Amino acid sequence: MKQIKSNEEYAASTERGRVMVEFYANWCPDCKRIEPYFDEWEEKYASDFSMVRANRDELPDLGEKLEILGIPTFIAYENGQEVARLFSRDAKSKEQVESFFDQAYEK
Repeated sequence: MKQIKSNEEYAASTERGRVMVEFYANWCPDCKRIEPYFDEWEEKYASDFSMVRANRDELPDLGEKLEILGIPTFIAYENGQEVARLFSRDAKSKEQVESFFDQAYEK
């Protein structure tokens, strides 16, 4: 999965198409709990959206700008616009994250 390393790369990655972004941190136990599913999710949802990851601790300005207050946080983008967000309190299991993925672009 593509790892975002700068604010500019984040903007470029989310400006076109459907993109799911996960904000995480290396010390986050909930992030580590769902991390083993990323390859599966990338394959399962490849026709619906692309997936990228951004380390909240490495991009503090971006995290602040986007009001990433808990991790993991998932943000669904469509052509540069945020269309849905999954907050950390609801992103603790494979089932919760997949439910969000299934519903993110249905609006």
